[in-house]
Amino acid sequence: MKALVYHGPGQRRWEDKPRPGITKPTDAVVRITHTTICGTDLHILKGDVPAVEDGRILGHEGVGVVEEVGDGVSHIQVGDEVLISCITSCGRCDYCKRGLYAHCRDGGWILGHLIDGTQAEYVRIPHADNSLHRLPKDMDRAAAVMLSDILPTGHEIGALNGEVGLGDTVAIVGAGPIGLAALMTSRFYSPARIIMIDPDENRLAMARQLGATDTIARDPLEAIDKLTGGEGVDVAMEAVGIPETFDICQRIVRPGGHIANIGVHGKSVEFRLQDLWIKNVTVRTGLVNTNTTPVLMRIVEAGGVEPAGLVTHRFKLDDIEKAYDVFSQAAKEQAIKMLLTAE
Repeated sequence: MKALVYHGPGQRRWEDKPRPGITKPTDAVVRITHTTICGTDLHILKGDVPAVEDGRILGHEGVGVVEEVGDGVSHIQVGDEVLISCITSCGRCDYCKRGLYAHCRDGGWILGHLIDGTQAEYVRIPHADNSLHRLPKDMDRAAAVMLSDILPTGHEIGALNGEVGLGDTVAIVGAGPIGLAALMTSRFYSPARIIMIDPDENRLAMARQLGATDTIARDPLEAIDKLTGGEGVDVAMEAVGIPETFDICQRIVRPGGHIANIGVHGKSVEFRLQDLWIKNVTVRTGLVNTNTTPVLMRIVEAGGVEPAGLVTHRFKLDDIEKAYDVFSQAAKEQAIKMLLTAE
């Protein structure tokens, strides 16, 4: 089969790899029909995730058709069209029983990280009963791919960790796919204002279409001060993963507010504890658990949110290297999310 393979920082190649098979009774093999590229994949290519080894197939999002199942799989059947969760969970360990699937003792974020991932013609999914979701037949497959990672991440690590509430003022720093997903899911909780901060005017235009009440391209500290009358925001979400954007969040949060860090950080940040300790601020980090994926699937199916609108570019799976080139130049290419199809 063909797959997108990581060969060290800055090195990737679409090449031949052995087709995966069943190695444990709880495995399934899925033929990929739709997949995408995540900002985390770009962090891997920058060398920010050293656990990813040379030769690893990248990708942790996708939709496909089940081709083979192990003897221990009972809920998923050959021929099912399924959503692949970015988080693999056994459903039995102490962490899974607490809903912390991200820290499953035999799973977590392993696809495209510790085991081969979804940017391939076929992928092996461990713990298939808990890590695959059967798709409704009429669900838009572009929308379904957004349910693999970015929608649950924006919801759980953004809206829920930030404790977005009725009437709140929310600021999201970074209008990339994850920031926009956080915007979409924060609206479930009826904040009064959602302020999107990003230097890219194209992404800010998308944010306004999705419901942002205010957008800021320059001088965010000054702009937030003016917009909030010097009070700051109730919720500040970091959705980039660099020290500068985390620092903005620390400076704009009001007393009693919440900072939710969503971005993947490859280096240390300055933590302004000397300013935050007296403000009764909550700071939360996290890796998505995907325990809200079933709920989000029902909301998408009912039309309560339309994540397919995040797709700006479509490619055949064979053109994935071109798709990476476009996604890595997102501002220039006006790219939000890639959709790669094998059919």
